[in-house]
Amino acid sequence: MKKIRQIQFHAGSQEELLPDFGMDFPYIASRAELDQYPDHFVPWHWHKAVELFYVESGEVEYNLPSGKICFPAGSGGLLNSNILHASRGISLINENVEFCHIFDASLIAGGRGSRIEEKYVLPLITVPQAEMIALYPGNPVHQEILKMIRNAFDISEKEFGFEIHLRAVLSEIWIRIFQQAVPLLAQPPKLRKNNDKIKDLMIYVHQHYSEKLVISQLASAVFLSERECFRIFQECLHMTPMQYIQNYRLQMACQMLAETRASVTEISHACGLGSSSYFGKVFREYMNCTPGEYRQKTEHK
Repeated sequence: MKKIRQIQFHAGSQEELLPDFGMDFPYIASRAELDQYPDHFVPWHWHKAVELFYVESGEVEYNLPSGKICFPAGSGGLLNSNILHASRGISLINENVEFCHIFDASLIAGGRGSRIEEKYVLPLITVPQAEMIALYPGNPVHQEILKMIRNAFDISEKEFGFEIHLRAVLSEIWIRIFQQAVPLLAQPPKLRKNNDKIKDLMIYVHQHYSEKLVISQLASAVFLSERECFRIFQECLHMTPMQYIQNYRLQMACQMLAETRASVTEISHACGLGSSSYFGKVFREYMNCTPGEYRQKTEHK
């Protein structure tokens, strides 16, 4: 199982870059240690792969455009393909850790256009109302599925027939989740018409965060009015465009402090945060420590 302590992205995007994810067997198992992220927060992102997750310890809060969902230890669920999301470890007592099976739906479906894809895969991954299927141990059916998700992490890659065994287990989990989702799939579809627009807006910020950014420039870059730009950020990310820009700049500053020896002044200007005094002020508000203290903490990990 691969330990994930920092998320990686495709260049100029917030689509997650999944290491060791090959299409000859499109699957990875990961152990996400959320307390290793700045402010225990995994920033907004998406991935084409679906994700089956199990909260091993602590408590994880998932943020979706539709709202927040909390998962205490022992719970989990299915996060669907291309769903914009962020997560945060919120337990102050226990370590916040989740285990994830991340795989392309073709692992279950087989060949494109197959009967399995048409009957059991596409109906689940293409409907907006199934962005997240939450599973809690208080429900006996959910408890059995959660047990299967957790036990699947114990299948050893060194075991003969590992790939076939794992695919069989994931397929069984999938069909059980599908059965639980049938009432949800019967509901009128929720429109996600702004899904592509918010991703375009985010990508523009990631490409230009080091520059002076104003809302009119951001909105016109994706052919929106300023009013529409504000509305889409609030609807999808529950924050204003400037809040998102500031948060992203500070996330990049955290990364540079941890991974480079650049000075605080150099990082401040590289991240579009102006003077080092202003950078120090907003960084302390964001991380509850100075840039220098944050760098020392990351050096000791």
